[in-house]
Amino acid sequence: MKMARVGILLDKQAATKRWAFGQNVFETYLGEVLSHAGIPYRWLDSPDQADRNSLDILIVALSGEEEEKAAKLRQFAEQGGGVISYAGLNRLTGGLGCVERPAPSPGYASLPKEGGDERPLRYLRSRPWFHTAEAGMVVEAQGMLHKDKPDGEESGPALIRFRIGEGFIDRWSVDIPYTIVALQQGSGPVWEDGIPAEDGTANLDEGILKADDKCEMDWEYDRLYTEQGTPYYAHPYADLWREALIHHLLKRAVGMGLTLPFLGYWPEGVPYVALISHDSDINQDEHAEATLEVLKECGIRSSWCMLEPGYSSYIYDQVKEAGHELAFHYNALDSQNGRWGEDEFNRQLEWMRAATGLTEITSNKNHYTRFEGWGELFKFCEKNGIAADQTRGPSKRGNIGFLFGTCHPYFPISWSDEHNRLYDVLQVGFLTQDLDHQTLADSSVIVPFLEQAMKVEGVAHFLFHQIHIQTQPKVADALRKVVREAKSRGFVFWTCKEINDWERARRTIIVQEVNEQGKAIVENGAEVDGVVVWIPLPDGAETGAAVEMKYGIPCVKQVLSRTSV
Repeated sequence: MKMARVGILLDKQAATKRWAFGQNVFETYLGEVLSHAGIPYRWLDSPDQADRNSLDILIVALSGEEEEKAAKLRQFAEQGGGVISYAGLNRLTGGLGCVERPAPSPGYASLPKEGGDERPLRYLRSRPWFHTAEAGMVVEAQGMLHKDKPDGEESGPALIRFRIGEGFIDRWSVDIPYTIVALQQGSGPVWEDGIPAEDGTANLDEGILKADDKCEMDWEYDRLYTEQGTPYYAHPYADLWREALIHHLLKRAVGMGLTLPFLGYWPEGVPYVALISHDSDINQDEHAEATLEVLKECGIRSSWCMLEPGYSSYIYDQVKEAGHELAFHYNALDSQNGRWGEDEFNRQLEWMRAATGLTEITSNKNHYTRFEGWGELFKFCEKNGIAADQTRGPSKRGNIGFLFGTCHPYFPISWSDEHNRLYDVLQVGFLTQDLDHQTLADSSVIVPFLEQAMKVEGVAHFLFHQIHIQTQPKVADALRKVVREAKSRGFVFWTCKEINDWERARRTIIVQEVNEQGKAIVENGAEVDGVVVWIPLPDGAETGAAVEMKYGIPCVKQVLSRTSV
């Protein structure tokens, strides 16, 4: 079984020009999308490297406007290769018999049903083409963009497929990498309050800069209500766009008679992952003791984010003995004697190391989800060896759920001043906090959150403060309900450290080829146990092995173990 050779073209010359003018090249995030999925690929710096003898599919993240560069891309397709773009390839417009029209953004894209979720997906940037002339090729338009709202005015096809010589050019109208980045991290830095919800459920304009001050969801179109009337952001659009992108890539690969292996998100025997975290606000030992009892009763381990001045030392001993994670809770609230700044982050972290006796602290969550700028927090973490952050979550009862479009762990991208590198900090955001608290959301959202996390195979992360577990019995019962409902659906509870360690370990696995027996040959497979490799079946291929559908593609499952590699 021959494996598709995939390349991502990031024209270094074009990117350097953009960075020189302070422009972002979020197209580089395509590498993170494929890396998280475990799809093997290599980077190309110039269209000149697009050699049909060494590549089958070329994903064009960015290419310059020069005529010779456009000709190279077209030639690659004519020679039997596949070219895929996300709102790019501007120089090829006329030659493909198309014109570009102005398109309002954001909007919603209706995709073919086989390509993912049937609900129109919110996008944040698009450049639709319209086909006007045959230009001697087979052309097929799929899906539709809608202006402003899910059932809004049509504004162009979501995807146009061109048959070019022996190969193809597929161009999405939606800038998918930009949409994923802006949903996850916002469309710009946080330097002012966000726009509050008109229904009064989310007063983002309270004068405290937070992660959710930059949220690209729509209050009206992207929230649903439970039967009890609780509003929540229901759709992990960034995750659904990832699925649409990967489905399309895999479908094109198997249509060429090739396979393109990818990795399961979780190890064999772990269908879904949930995370319970706590923030130690108020820092009373009795709050911690009550929480330890509830966790013991539930039979789970959790992540404890510690705020200065913390608990008595015996509490830390009990937390560690029970297998829980001790994490950091950086306080940048001026009203609570905190401050935003690298020196203050460092000082508080040193306090925690001294108080807990830990030399290695894996994860952090900012108090009150405090956040400023774009990547400053991630740089604070990098410099201090903090490998994971949990800050990106809701601060209000009316914006809980998938407000950042994702429940997957991911590596965030930097701004143009750092050439859009990836920060070495895994983001593991949370969905809601302190359910059934007297002033917050109720527990009617538990099941919809779990079921949506199951669909996209992400992390169902719930935050419960120790103080509310001890002082409000309904909150403790809500925690018990989360555990009960999650376990009944096959969720396994991990700490944030375990999620971080697993994600980083699985990313070391590189599928090199698929042998004649249909087995994946991998690099570093002996280092990680239980990794699942999915091997898509090329069109027309037969196998005696069991077949399962992943991303809408028939696949064969292979489980790696240290003894089998």
